[in-house]
Amino acid sequence: MDKVVITGYGIKAPNVEDKLQFKTVLEHGICTHRVMKDRVNGLNMVCGVIDDDFKVIRGKNLKRYPRLSRFAMSAADDAMDMAGFTDKDSLRIAVILGTSAGGISEIEQYSSGGAVYEKIPLHSVAVANTHSLSAAVAQHLDIKGQVFTITTGCTSSSDAILLGKLLLESGQADACVVGGSDAANTDWSFKGFLKIQGVTPNVDVFETGVPFSNAHQGFVMSEGAGILLLEREKEARARGASIYGVLEGVASLNEGKSIYQSDETGQSMLKCLKAAVGEHTPSYVNSQALGLTVNDRIDRTVHQTLFGQSVPITSIKGMTGHMLGAMGVIQVISSLLSLEYGFIPPTIKTRAEGFEDLPIVLETEYRDIHSVAITTHGYGGNDTCLFVTKIS
Repeated sequence: MDKVVITGYGIKAPNVEDKLQFKTVLEHGICTHRVMKDRVNGLNMVCGVIDDDFKVIRGKNLKRYPRLSRFAMSAADDAMDMAGFTDKDSLRIAVILGTSAGGISEIEQYSSGGAVYEKIPLHSVAVANTHSLSAAVAQHLDIKGQVFTITTGCTSSSDAILLGKLLLESGQADACVVGGSDAANTDWSFKGFLKIQGVTPNVDVFETGVPFSNAHQGFVMSEGAGILLLEREKEARARGASIYGVLEGVASLNEGKSIYQSDETGQSMLKCLKAAVGEHTPSYVNSQALGLTVNDRIDRTVHQTLFGQSVPITSIKGMTGHMLGAMGVIQVISSLLSLEYGFIPPTIKTRAEGFEDLPIVLETEYRDIHSVAITTHGYGGNDTCLFVTKIS
């Protein structure tokens, strides 16, 4: 079977608008978080914020599109430019994007006028329609093929990548625009995660969103988008495209637990990661660890079982924050940069309290990277793991 390869990508994240800016953040361990004062109920919240609203992209006025769609549209332009992809008419191209929160920021913005007919904007239905994300990107790129939106929580973009791989391998598409976007820095999200103690208020940026640490609790909510262009290797080589990585394996499972619980044994994630990497040994693991004790301990259990001390592990979320449904594709893009430039990004903020038995990368390591395993977990029970490699 022909390999599925990545020929272009784009990213929009806090303090990051392109590949080289993201490389700088990862290589130098730069925290992109900020404190938003009096963000909710008088509390200060640490979060990741994109300053550009992208209301105009390449001359198009997009102010009535949802914020997450605008992020994705801009990232999609970058992915197509990087891939040098222009043949949209003769090929069957699919668009598959994931999101956890959809247009929650616009829904919250307009909900105060929900009972007053005159205050509801003309585009209210569009911004409340989660599928507007993928439909907007397809329209923006002038793609009229299959278009899907995946909403499996924080694994949404990972699952979008999985579906794109399946469409290419089964011959149902010739190229796939895949990835995800989320813009959920809203009162609803902050208050909800405060209720379940998922986020920690009134602290410095270095005191929350600390991966692999029993001395801290809570993740940093962030916004962002990442887009990949997937093709089969034969077609990519035929058009002279640069290949940035091979999507060697993807696996997804649901834990079958209550929507309020996770499989703390780690068995679901373990099966998932085994299925994704097969018999291979990755250069390192790009972990979903985000500063939530249960999640991080699951990754520890899985890593110890599969790799022990032989494979380094890191988490980029101390730098990026957690971008919910977009996080999987962001981890893939960070892994592609590792493959190209030969480094493992550090896990910042932590001193690994309680995780001393893991081979955590705390300082940037420069070495040849031939492959990266990626773990992602979604609220509601999805575990999705990916395995990306250099092209041989």
